[in-house]
Amino acid sequence: MYEAVHARPDGPSTVARQARTAADYGFDGVVVRNHGDEGTPDRIAGLADDLDVDVVDGIEVRAADPSQASGLVGNYRSKRTVVVVHGGDSEINRFAVENPAVDVLAHPMAGDGDFNHVLAKAAADNGVRVEFSFHPVIHGEGGSRVRRLRGLRKLRELVDDADAPYVVSADPRSHLELRAPRELVALGETVGFDADAIRNGLAEWGRLAARNRDRQGDAFVEPGVRREDS
Repeated sequence: MYEAVHARPDGPSTVARQARTAADYGFDGVVVRNHGDEGTPDRIAGLADDLDVDVVDGIEVRAADPSQASGLVGNYRSKRTVVVVHGGDSEINRFAVENPAVDVLAHPMAGDGDFNHVLAKAAADNGVRVEFSFHPVIHGEGGSRVRRLRGLRKLRELVDDADAPYVVSADPRSHLELRAPRELVALGETVGFDADAIRNGLAEWGRLAARNRDRQGDAFVEPGVRREDS
């Protein structure tokens, strides 16, 4: 199972500290999902060997409108293994689920955003994973936590009905916010998720990274076209 983390400068913890803590908690790997940090690939190089954990170079694109989002996704698609779009805006949500170049739509219910059965169906058709983030549940309180729980349950129903792919994360900004897989499973069950669904969502980050690394390899001439060995 994998976790998708933010590291310095998105938070106080370094990539190495996040990865080391994740390994101690029993994760097989982490996806570093910083917002536009150009130094991420350089800081990741060699960490997997040193820490005995897979460290995946990702990015979480944050954009003001679909046009900007399209440019950023196009720029980073060939540079990062996992491309995430920061949602929460209705137009950005729609852009993300309709674009097969996007791997994950994060925070679809945050802010003024909404997610409905049409977007869930588009995510299923285009293979875009929808993120179930437990960060607001873990760190929220009062009315805010109640609203986020309501949104999370609605999102789960929509994703289930459309049979859309999904990932699960605590979306930790520091190593102190990491939670072990068993803790996330227990939390998921408490708020109405199936334990196997939580495990599957954590594992999906790793499957996604493996698929994209394969596609970035020399065997692929272009999307959908693989070179056969002679």
